[in-house]
Amino acid sequence: MTAHPLLTELTLRARTEAHSRKQSTCPCGAATLADRPDATVVRHADTVAKAHAPDTAPAELTPRLATAAHLPGILLPPLGRAPVDLHGRLVTFWPYGEPVDPENPDSAPWEAAATLLARLHRTPAPPGLPPMRGPAKAALAVARLLAATRQRSATHVLRAWRTLPAWARAETPMSDTTTLCHGDLHLGQLVRHPAPDGPWHLIDVDDLGVGEPAWDLARPAAWYACGLLSPDDWSRFLGAYRAAGGPAVPAGGDPWPALDVAARALTMQTAARAIVKAAEADRALDDVEQAVVDACDRMGSAPPQLAGGFAK
Repeated sequence: MTAHPLLTELTLRARTEAHSRKQSTCPCGAATLADRPDATVVRHADTVAKAHAPDTAPAELTPRLATAAHLPGILLPPLGRAPVDLHGRLVTFWPYGEPVDPENPDSAPWEAAATLLARLHRTPAPPGLPPMRGPAKAALAVARLLAATRQRSATHVLRAWRTLPAWARAETPMSDTTTLCHGDLHLGQLVRHPAPDGPWHLIDVDDLGVGEPAWDLARPAAWYACGLLSPDDWSRFLGAYRAAGGPAVPAGGDPWPALDVAARALTMQTAARAIVKAAEADRALDDVEQAVVDACDRMGSAPPQLAGGFAK
């Protein structure tokens, strides 16, 4: 199968960028790390080139890149401050970092992730940074679900979605306009740099911005509430975030009043994506996908303002 022009050109650009920074012979190891409609990512030796989503605005991506460049101990810094245009897509270049090993879940760096988040949330946001895109991405996932299927499982998600406050559905602005947030935290957003055993860094600035810091804790919180993350791992993550002075939750006591809405929203986003993916593949939901849909079904009968916490 012939590679599409974007992938071919992106691979060439990654090679050119890698060779321009090499003082010695390049080993010329190359790989495609991702090739999705919203992102194409290739690696050549120690350089990564990323083609961002087609609707990415330069006026939003550029300040996000600048923020990453100014926080090298938290975010992986880009190799350039400005994106380049390639086949109508914005492209950025990055140093390669060693990702979390998906085959070794016991080594998941929950403490490191939480500490980096707390440091990010405590860092003053630079002027001109756009809003964090978490709620907008959740709303997009639900909109795609509505357009794709009317299955009973979709009804559970849509009913639960209507119980969320308007800000969590991206219908009104977030009340927090000063806290610096990642916007899409999960373990795939951490790498060690320099590879293979340097310190952990957060990657992927596409959703970086100002907003509600609870959103960055919401995915592991939702996994824990759905039974997909162990109580020990959740305690490690939450404890490290608190120990590092993270502002999204109180320093002690019950964290769920602060996390409940965002955790519900992330569960609905995950369920919506799962249902659409299964429908497109003409298959049934797997056990993990069904667990998040079932959680949405429970949440639909207990709005956040009435429930005593996430509906487990």
